[in-house]
Amino acid sequence: MVNKPTPEELQKNLSEMQFYVTQKHGTEPPFTGRLLHNKRDGIYHCLVCDAPLFHSESKYDSGCGWPSFYEPVSDTAIRYLNDYSHGMQRTEIRCGNCDAHLGHVFPRWSTANRRAFFASIPPR
Repeated sequence: MVNKPTPEELQKNLSEMQFYVTQKHGTEPPFTGRLLHNKRDGIYHCLVCDAPLFHSESKYDSGCGWPSFYEPVSDTAIRYLNDYSHGMQRTEIRCGNCDAHLGHVFPRWSTANRRAFFASIPPR
């Protein structure tokens, strides 16, 4: 992992909600994120380390309230981890470079095998 700031730098440079989501595995309330309706072309990058995560072409409206993507920019851009918190079995996604929490994969909302829903604060 490269380019990950220290916890002190993160607390100084991130908002309280950004820190909560990326470092404490929190979730931004649905339908509130600034990237939910973003339609600009480009690449979504990690808020913490600036690593590329998703192409805008892979963004779709899942109706879940968070930006949703069906494919990362590369096989190493994101990591998948089992998450058994809150009495559920889920798949967490994290930045493949700095390990920042990005959100979860929720198959019940998906029409393909791997579609990722995010807490919308992390990408930039």
